[in-house]
Amino acid sequence: MMKYIITGLIVLAFIFSLISGRTAEVSTAFLEECTGAVELAFSLIGIMCLWSGIMNVAQGAGLTEKLAKLFSPILSRLFKGLKRNGNALRFIALNLTANLLGLGNASTPFGIAAMKEIEKEERSTAPEKASHNMILFTVMNTASLQIIPATVAAIRLRNGSENPMEILPCVWIASCLSLTAAIGAASFFRRLHAKHL
Repeated sequence: MMKYIITGLIVLAFIFSLISGRTAEVSTAFLEECTGAVELAFSLIGIMCLWSGIMNVAQGAGLTEKLAKLFSPILSRLFKGLKRNGNALRFIALNLTANLLGLGNASTPFGIAAMKEIEKEERSTAPEKASHNMILFTVMNTASLQIIPATVAAIRLRNGSENPMEILPCVWIASCLSLTAAIGAASFFRRLHAKHL
């Protein structure tokens, strides 16, 4: 669906540029933004490598395992039916830890592993349907509570911000609200679905 929307936006941009007689400006903007996207990607490589390295060191030192155990009582209450000391909850905890540090890309491997482990533990779930635990994990991963928004800070620094971390209070409030709303919505629809079975 998204490919049609994006293609439609590009086509509309060209149509309206022809109507308004501003094709030169639109073409220039396209070229400049393509260059800007590549520059942005390269500028983020450094911060992503740094934090990914820190996460690997933390994992090797057993810190991530300790964090997983710390989150385990809360996660076992949220993700009903998963083994308390199982791999699914461990990878969910690792994913949430990476998200807490604002490492969206670094958390992806843990997220994929968590989904695979949830599927293994919930063999009774129809393979073509997402289970409630999968849905809850997806919305929690998307809402992602962040303590250190490393990626956003790197983007702000690249664009000339003198204090890239000044957004911390806003990030904390927005993250807490979005996570609460996500968990609340997932729980509400889970109960609603259970009533209609």
